[in-house]
Amino acid sequence: MSFKIVGKYIKNINFEIPNSKSFMLLEKNIQNFKVDFDIKSKKKSEDILEIDMNLKLEPKDKLKNDDLKTSILFSTLVNFDKNLKDHDLKKIILIEVPKIVYPEIRNIIIFLFKNSGFNKINISEKVDFEKLYKFNN
Repeated sequence: MSFKIVGKYIKNINFEIPNSKSFMLLEKNIQNFKVDFDIKSKKKSEDILEIDMNLKLEPKDKLKNDDLKTSILFSTLVNFDKNLKDHDLKKIILIEVPKIVYPEIRNIIIFLFKNSGFNKINISEKVDFEKLYKFNN
């Protein structure tokens, strides 16, 4: 698969702890959150894709009312070989690029939490994007 990342940037970031009560609850329940991904892409030209990876932290228990609002929308511009088959392009979008940019996104989230007083934030260092791809296809 032939591709090259030509640019990366934070398109949007949301990190909100609305009050001290939320802060105190979050400190106790930070382990009860999971990471959720949403990956979308759109062609910008014949050989440039914009891949948006949205990472959100959400409570594992949806019934629980947690006030934390954390998400980062990270955009990656990719130059790709125009002769790639759709199947290979899909793998670039859903496996290869996320493997490359996920550590950067994770570091940004960790930085926000640590600088807000949460040293016990536990977000997996590695995500098996290939396994997720196979599971969803």
